[in-house]
Amino acid sequence: MLILLGYIVVLLSVFGGYALAGGYLGPLYQPTELLIIGGAGIGAFIAANNGKAIKAAFKIFPQLRRTKKYKKALFMELLAVQFKLLSKVRREGMLGIERDVENPQESALFQEHPKVLADPMIMSFLTDYLRLMVSGGMDPMELDELMLHEIETFEQEAHIPADAIAKVGDAMPAFGIVAAVMGVVKALTFADASPEQMGEMIAHALVGTFLGILIGYGFVNPLASSIERQAKEAEKMLQCIRITLLASLHGYAPQLAVEFGRKALHSSERPGFNELETYVRNAKSGAAAE
Repeated sequence: MLILLGYIVVLLSVFGGYALAGGYLGPLYQPTELLIIGGAGIGAFIAANNGKAIKAAFKIFPQLRRTKKYKKALFMELLAVQFKLLSKVRREGMLGIERDVENPQESALFQEHPKVLADPMIMSFLTDYLRLMVSGGMDPMELDELMLHEIETFEQEAHIPADAIAKVGDAMPAFGIVAAVMGVVKALTFADASPEQMGEMIAHALVGTFLGILIGYGFVNPLASSIERQAKEAEKMLQCIRITLLASLHGYAPQLAVEFGRKALHSSERPGFNELETYVRNAKSGAAAE
């Protein structure tokens, strides 16, 4: 939603300012220039990337809608479900959560937190490492190295579509210049044209430079930046899980373990100490009642 709002502001500012300055919007409508710039950008994107990168770029958009939900309420719910799981481990041992981990969709514990349950990335990361903890035999340092390696791999994969789109955005002004030069060449072929006609054709050609810069820096590059920001949000979610589980493996009580996880969050989404304590206390009361 924010990226669409940003696009609207860009369009209103650029074209609205041009119109208020006394300019006419008609000459700016040059579909052939858009075809040259857009087609060249798409072709360069295909030529510069392999099949995996192209698929990743198209698959990232549904993920963006999901990561926009990575806000304070979801972090609170994630910390609460981890507290319940770790509390159950403390009471019943690691085997006490085996059924919850193997069949989370049927687990009453996970069903109490539908936002967490609905996110496949969170559930995959959380249940995979809880499953390793249940199986036993892994040193906390080894488990930490494995989690760091998976998070690093996730970060690299998430950066591929952002990098590919950003490079296309950086090339858009150059493609705009190509379109403008071709327009000037076309205008100069009409040597018998009147000065008015020649000026009009050159003005139409120069629109290519304008469109290339506008599309590149006003639309494509902001999209790449948004993808990168959302990937960082998802990475922070994984870091929160990692730090909480490691704190538990090092012997800290569940309430202290989720406090470690709280410290891993950005200040904008991080709940206060008392706020988290109250939320966890309510979760603890619900688990005890169950």
